[in-house]
Amino acid sequence: MLELIAQALYSGVLQGGSYALIALGLALVFGTMSVINLAHGELVLLAAYIAYTVESRLGVNPVFAIPLALLVVCLSAMLVYALISLIRNDREINTLILTYGIGIILTNGVLLIWSADIHTTSSVWLQDAVVVGPLYSMHSELLFFVVSVVLMGGLWWWLSRSWYGRAVRAVSSNRDAAKLMGINPRLTEIISFAVAGLLAAFAGVALYSYGVIQPSYGHVLTVKAFIITVLAGIGSIPGVLVGALLLGVTESLTVTLASSALQELAGMTLFLLVLFVMPNGLFGAARRRG
Repeated sequence: MLELIAQALYSGVLQGGSYALIALGLALVFGTMSVINLAHGELVLLAAYIAYTVESRLGVNPVFAIPLALLVVCLSAMLVYALISLIRNDREINTLILTYGIGIILTNGVLLIWSADIHTTSSVWLQDAVVVGPLYSMHSELLFFVVSVVLMGGLWWWLSRSWYGRAVRAVSSNRDAAKLMGINPRLTEIISFAVAGLLAAFAGVALYSYGVIQPSYGHVLTVKAFIITVLAGIGSIPGVLVGALLLGVTESLTVTLASSALQELAGMTLFLLVLFVMPNGLFGAARRRG
């Protein structure tokens, strides 16, 4: 039983790395623009289907689809931003409606192009087992967990050290004060969407490399990303990693000790429990002020 629990914890941590990549993009856009992009999960899914197309048509490892996925997803993210920027009144509610509609359009586009079939990678290397003591994982899980950690470290450095990263943080903190300091809020918003698209592209390729994909999975990814963002505490980018790992471990333990049918319910239960005990999230604003 102890080995089974240890394996579940290990698998949950690896899964949490990919969840963090998905949630970071959503959290970054929300922090900059106070906009919840309900089409974010569909952008992740779009990258996954691009990886599937590259593998099935060219017969190469789906990892090599990352450059094409980056191009397509980042351009799609820019299109979403262009549509959002047209909204002037009641931005919060209208952007929710708009991005929800964009998500539906993307889902139906995936259905038209790739049909409703379920797909997963056929790469033997990605599916091969990696043994770490008594723990097992696939090459793809371990590879993309490392990629996730590297990207999160790069994002943390970019936000804290680079000029544009500090500009994003300034706009997130106080938009009017950022303007007085010579920062162009529109440019920082574009950069935020581009970075969110980059993270979504890597997350989508990772999703295809170790799991299964289907057109209806996009909204599930958006919900998971939103849960993680709230768990972390609105505006807490580093806390996203902790929230993602917590969600991944909770789901993995539920599947191992109970049933896979309860996986989504376990995530929502964790979400409600944290909100009830800590309304500001695990690393919310009140704790940061303290």
